[in-house]
Amino acid sequence: MGTYWEYPKYALVTLDGANAFDIVVDRDQDHEAKDGEKVVIKVTQWPEGKQVHPLGQITSVLGKAGTSDIEMKSILINSGFQLDFPEMVQAESEAIPLEIPEEEIGLRRDMRSTTTFTIDPDTAKDFDDALSYHILENGHKEIGVHIADVTHYVKEGSPLDLEAFERSTSVYLVDRVLPMLPEKLSNGVCSLRPNEDKLTFSAVFTFNEKDRIVDRWFGKTITHSDRRFTYEEAQTVIETGKGDFAKEVKELNRIATVLRKQRFKSGAINFETEEVKFRLDENGVPLEVYVKERKESHMLVEDFMLLANREVAMFMDKKGKKLQKEIPYIYRIHDQPDLDKANDLARFALELGYEMDVSTPENIAKAYNALLSAAEDNPGLKLLQPLAIRTMAKAVYSSNNIGHYGLGIDYYSHFTSPIRRYSDVLGHRLLELNLNGKTHFTNKIKLEEQCEHISRQERKATEAERESIKYKQVEFIKNHIGETFDGVISGIGDRGVFVELLENRCEGMVTFDSLPESYEVPDSRLYIKGARSKKVYKMGDPIQVQVVDADLTRRRIEMSWVAWPENA
Repeated sequence: MGTYWEYPKYALVTLDGANAFDIVVDRDQDHEAKDGEKVVIKVTQWPEGKQVHPLGQITSVLGKAGTSDIEMKSILINSGFQLDFPEMVQAESEAIPLEIPEEEIGLRRDMRSTTTFTIDPDTAKDFDDALSYHILENGHKEIGVHIADVTHYVKEGSPLDLEAFERSTSVYLVDRVLPMLPEKLSNGVCSLRPNEDKLTFSAVFTFNEKDRIVDRWFGKTITHSDRRFTYEEAQTVIETGKGDFAKEVKELNRIATVLRKQRFKSGAINFETEEVKFRLDENGVPLEVYVKERKESHMLVEDFMLLANREVAMFMDKKGKKLQKEIPYIYRIHDQPDLDKANDLARFALELGYEMDVSTPENIAKAYNALLSAAEDNPGLKLLQPLAIRTMAKAVYSSNNIGHYGLGIDYYSHFTSPIRRYSDVLGHRLLELNLNGKTHFTNKIKLEEQCEHISRQERKATEAERESIKYKQVEFIKNHIGETFDGVISGIGDRGVFVELLENRCEGMVTFDSLPESYEVPDSRLYIKGARSKKVYKMGDPIQVQVVDADLTRRRIEMSWVAWPENA
């Protein structure tokens, strides 16, 4: 990606970034780029010689540089994601029929008469999952987790499938979604919209009177969503007991609570990191930054998705053990934490007056859960939570099942979001090949290569999402320069002290050279000490700051201390 410049006899694109160079634009190419506009260019020739510029063709004209829209597109492109789908992929998507043939319905378990609904964010358009509830004649409860049957429409090896694998994930920036699948599929054919028959892949569980699972079934279904709930609407039903399907929602929430308690009793770590959300105007400019509040309705959905993901992985793993031969499958794995990093965290916490036992992986899980509880009464300890997460391994996809440490379980996969994750598409295909008495041994070497690619794409998407949040935070605070905010000392670097604003979680720096005296910084970076006053300011201390500057290009916010801790 770069900036287009036109000259009398030639045109070139100056690439973005620190190691930028120029690419000469093919003069025979027909494009609509104007001087100074941002474009995407593809190198077509790379001649030998130091002074010879590569030749390229413009593939996309993005528009005038410096706008929020261009910056968001830049984040996606520079992360390696294509903004548009190839024509062949779009054509394949558009050719998919909307009607469901009767012969296909006859091949599936028909669950259209079972009470079914979705619960999603109010802005959602791609509905991956739905829940159903039915009381059996013996009083047992049958709960279905119904997932969009993407693999029915996305055939293995097709252009649509290859493009979905290449992307591997939808990317969620603050103001837009770059989907893994074209819109006709993601928001239309596959999306479990209300009052429409849909093809689904389901995990159906039977709970007895003691809320224990006594039966489970996996297979292709046809379902019909009776209602589309937003999280807020479902929460109102939970709290008041009134509204559409109140009995079903309340009972699902009760069972989800039981599942959650069992999970934490088994050693799951209860890390609920704060999620920063934005309220934007019609041009995408942030008007408000706030922390999303997690309520029971969010956890209700999450717990049943976790259940389906766990049970599918358990089914595949145990089927292989029964045959005494591994059946290759795509698992979501999470290794144990690094003990050295955990010990560093414990020393860090001790200097803040909080003691942690990190002698074993089991004790680490208990210590992290205890830290979360303690942070509710001591806001200063909240700063330890992101540090604790950094001691953990990253969850990845693998054909080698080592369990999921963070969830405290031996079997876990991703089954519930095939519209936005290719891992789930792959999982659906492999699961179907091993149902109804069939057994399929896929090529494990190829599967592991696919797992590695999907994991890489996931990391890139996560970084792009974080960068978009940082950009929008700086864009928001740019309209509040000169204003004073309450914050806490969130970090200590080489150039100064990082401060996180309590109201909106924007983080900026107070540079050392802006302070009235010099400060000593110990190796632990837990506090600073005034060389003259001997005053100590440590991580987590409340502080009042004024916003001095906001640099969108470098994603930096500069602050100055207004009230020192002892005077605040």
